[in-house]
Amino acid sequence: MDVDVVVVGAGPTGLMLAGELVLGGASVVVLERRAEPDQTIRAGAIGPLAAEALVRRGLGPEVAEVERATTRKFLEVRRAADPALDAALRTAEAEGRLDEVLDEHNPFRRGGGHFAGLFLIDQTRQEDPARRYAAVSQQDLERILAGHVDRLGVEVRRERTVTGFTDHGEDGITVVAATPDGEEERFHARYLVGCDGGRSTVRKLAGFDFPGTPPSLTGHQALVELDDPDKLLPLGWRRTPTGMMAYGPVPGRVFTLEFDGPPENRDAPVTREEIQESLRRVSGTDVTVTAVRTATRFTDNARQVTTYRLGRVLLAGDAAHVHSPFGGQGINLGLLDAVNLGWKLAAVVRGRVPEGLLDTYTAERHPVGARVLQNTRAQVAIMRPDDQSGAMRELVAEMLGLDEVNRFVGSMLHGVAVRYDFPYPTHGHPLIGRSCPELELEVDVDSRAATRLSAVMSDGRAVLLDLGAGVADAADGWRDRVRVVTGRCLDRDDLAAVLLRPDGHVAWAVAQGERPDRKILDVALRTWFGEPAGDTHAAADEV
Repeated sequence: MDVDVVVVGAGPTGLMLAGELVLGGASVVVLERRAEPDQTIRAGAIGPLAAEALVRRGLGPEVAEVERATTRKFLEVRRAADPALDAALRTAEAEGRLDEVLDEHNPFRRGGGHFAGLFLIDQTRQEDPARRYAAVSQQDLERILAGHVDRLGVEVRRERTVTGFTDHGEDGITVVAATPDGEEERFHARYLVGCDGGRSTVRKLAGFDFPGTPPSLTGHQALVELDDPDKLLPLGWRRTPTGMMAYGPVPGRVFTLEFDGPPENRDAPVTREEIQESLRRVSGTDVTVTAVRTATRFTDNARQVTTYRLGRVLLAGDAAHVHSPFGGQGINLGLLDAVNLGWKLAAVVRGRVPEGLLDTYTAERHPVGARVLQNTRAQVAIMRPDDQSGAMRELVAEMLGLDEVNRFVGSMLHGVAVRYDFPYPTHGHPLIGRSCPELELEVDVDSRAATRLSAVMSDGRAVLLDLGAGVADAADGWRDRVRVVTGRCLDRDDLAAVLLRPDGHVAWAVAQGERPDRKILDVALRTWFGEPAGDTHAAADEV
């Protein structure tokens, strides 16, 4: 089978990458060893930039629907003990306003996540409160992305175990996979991308260096049934003399953390007895677990490959970096690896840009991964049940009461502080290098009105948005790669024009009242989208 890219792994990272590749014009096949999506309990939310990436691809309505369903479960825990809340929900449902009320009660409208179990990050104190976590579990995310790639025509071959590959240099790469009946399938591709998790087969076969720190703890997360759930109250996270634990926010969800070393066997099934014993040790109660619906164990093993590419093999997501789940950053790292790599790799295989563009993938994403490894290690340090860690934890909690510290930690966990270094002068607008927030617009795209930036980017193309700077003609030679749109921005008065890469990062921008530097704009267009195709004089989409 000849294909541009073989993606190994059909988790969120692999599916997101496959979608980005197809939108960029590449052909792709996804190989997954599991017969069905993994239903083991995982991440319970996605970060702001990951949510924005989904919205940019037209998946916003599905995200909103899942969030409301999740919020409803969240409120079910509380309404029994809160008559006012119960009455408000009943009234809203009777009046047809339930969606509105659920949106108002979304736990992430005010809560900005946690640092080491300290739920003190105030979303309302962040620089842009609208850029928040989305209450979308990993299972729901995989379902949404599976539907997305299916609509794009991506072939996902399940029960395929990669057993080897041969890099032929300029002649591409041959990937070998075993089928359920013991046969072999061979795929000849331009590139291979491992999105196959922390124990990545692709990473091991390719020989990537994977340095880091070994595990020091054992954590459990599960959805269970309990004989007396009240024994684990209050809801939320707390530190105990023997570790950390949490109960909620939905019925039966439990979490424990013990600092007595890694598990003896990471591969052994997680049993009811194991969850019950850990809960009893950490909570100090005699609670009984009567049934386990789903459970997982984890450690704080923290490692990162030294490069995200070796020849024609690339890595994304947990295949490239592993760390503890604190702060809920792992799933977002993977999705944003995918949106960074996808358009670049598609442009390379289509011959639009030199292969050297792929070097910017490691240059941009490796520092982001390293930062997450750093802050998750720091979180472990103040979660341990010793006096010194406790003293530091109290100090950090006090510091989070300061607006500047709250915003600093919040933006770090949310990823909105990330700014890529570009290989050309980027002095000027503060958005350059950053992920662009949603914008309220008044534009016309393909003969239809658009009111939000995400609607302009749903096809995965780059966008030059001319909001009065008069630079629409600067992208004439790139009209096959860059959508040019003119109009007005309704919610910001500091943007006269902005060039957006397909991943939503700002490649160039100019403020209202400033003279646009067309030379730098030309350099940005050539850097990310190759040489111009020639004189093109298609009219810009006008208001």
